[in-house]
Amino acid sequence: MGKASLGIPKGTRDHSPEKVIKRNYIFNTIRAVFERFGFQPIETPSFENLSTLTGKYGDEGDKLIFKILNSGNFLKGSQLSEAAEELYKLDAGRLPKEALVKLNQYGAQLSEKALRYDLTVPFARYVVMHQNDLQFPFKRYQIQPVWRADRPQKGRYREFFQCDVDIIGSDSLVNEVELVMIFDEALSNLGIEDFTVKLNNRKILAGLVEHIGASDQFMAVTIALDKFDKIGNDGVRNELKKLELSDESIHTLLDILAFEGDAQAKLNQLSGILTGSELGMKGIEEMQFIFDKLAGLEIRNAKLDLDIKLARGLNYYTGCIFEVSAGGVDIGSICGGGRYDDLTGIFGLPNVSGVGISFGADRIYDVMEALELFEDIKTSASDLLICCLDNESQTAALQILQKLRSNGIDSEIYPDVAKLKKQMKYAGNRGVSYALLIGSRELEEQCYSLKNMQTGEQMSLSLEDIIKKIKH
Repeated sequence: MGKASLGIPKGTRDHSPEKVIKRNYIFNTIRAVFERFGFQPIETPSFENLSTLTGKYGDEGDKLIFKILNSGNFLKGSQLSEAAEELYKLDAGRLPKEALVKLNQYGAQLSEKALRYDLTVPFARYVVMHQNDLQFPFKRYQIQPVWRADRPQKGRYREFFQCDVDIIGSDSLVNEVELVMIFDEALSNLGIEDFTVKLNNRKILAGLVEHIGASDQFMAVTIALDKFDKIGNDGVRNELKKLELSDESIHTLLDILAFEGDAQAKLNQLSGILTGSELGMKGIEEMQFIFDKLAGLEIRNAKLDLDIKLARGLNYYTGCIFEVSAGGVDIGSICGGGRYDDLTGIFGLPNVSGVGISFGADRIYDVMEALELFEDIKTSASDLLICCLDNESQTAALQILQKLRSNGIDSEIYPDVAKLKKQMKYAGNRGVSYALLIGSRELEEQCYSLKNMQTGEQMSLSLEDIIKKIKH
């Protein structure tokens, strides 16, 4: 195999044993919090029917869905093949209208399935298919990879893990309060002490769009607002101009989005503006409830912010929305989520409200690396490596190895009788905590040399004392 054929697709990554151990630490920490809050695990397939995914994420999101090419000689003799042939006859990239019609009409012959874009839409499909087996409200968690045909850049990948929790079958805003507490608990347990949970409400945004007389362009406006972090205030202004909003409407909207102060101050200001919008006032009422309940709880590290600019561009969000950013690291949001009132209705189960959040494990990993939060994490699979000094000691070493493992000590043996220097170098490179040296003299005296690989300290101990020391 030549060098030119080696490589992996852009936006994907290989993960070394050390990195996988660190990622598993993230997964296990988050999973423990999910289960402590009463959520149950499920899994869904890595790919879904294309029709399940399309139309749920908005035009921008739909463009990022990875479609799977149908297998087999499906083009032969089809009208799609005829349309494809037209593409080869084009001059200056102009596609005949007839060919375009055929491509659209017979596109299902090209792709009927796609890699999942997120875990929420597949979850809604799961709920509808298994509704008779579920206890509502149903609280599920899911830790699996997703794929997006995005442009790779720092903190943005084409394949990444999401850690989701959702509560479906309940309208109660207590669920939103619980989800904020999950953010606080999980990220604090990971050692991240500086992070902000931003909250907003799509009903408030709908009220603001109504206030400037652009209700018919609500989705387009929210998609523009969702780009604030990427393109800034001037960029968003230009995006809004493309929607042919008046300069006065754009100026009014951006002025409101720039409100400062704590959550209560912003809610008070919004209340004075949105009195004419029933939907907008409903959003303010919901956010007042959430912030009031959170004010009575003990929060470890999360800073709470009512961010009126927060939009979350996905089509299915209808109420409170969330986004989390970490301080001291320029990497974008590390978590997000929100309320969706009728996502299951698309699949035939109407009027079932849900709310959920997602932890971006890959971005959280990058944050923890940048903040050096993995320093105390055990990155070796083993606590101890047995080094055999001669051939005769191997049989006894295997028996000792079995006893160490039965006492809960992660242990391994260097498989070859090599020079001690080589075995010790291996122990150091593997990152094990201890090396246990076994030779004929050690076996005869039943006293073994135990070396602390971090401090270099070496001591002679019985096997029982070694077990006690390592377990301690």
